[in-house]
Amino acid sequence: HVQLVESGGGSVQAGGSLRLSCAASGYGSYCMGWFRQDPGKEREGVAGLTSDGRTTYAASVKDRFTISQDSAKATVYLQMNDLKPEDTAMYYCAADGGLGLCLFLLTNPYSWGQGTQVTVS
Repeated sequence: HVQLVESGGGSVQAGGSLRLSCAASGYGSYCMGWFRQDPGKEREGVAGLTSDGRTTYAASVKDRFTISQDSAKATVYLQMNDLKPEDTAMYYCAADGGLGLCLFLLTNPYSWGQGTQVTVS
């Protein structure tokens, strides 16, 4: 299975930016996605990127977040701009071989990262 390692989280003031990275070993999954979870809430899909370049975004982050990839580095990024306090959560990278993950319909992809905390105040 693909192993995923996230980085780039931190604390930022509202209106600020962060870029999360997800380094993948065994890269080649059809869909790479970013999810987030706040304590007491369900994990929610944030952004997805397929190997053929399709992107999906949650309505709450559209026009503020951008998912991209550097194939040479086997890394997927989540650029987060104009951050809001409600964006505070643990952010997880995920990988799967099907489209369901990128449509935020799949809750058990074959790989999850360990998560990186984003705090917006």
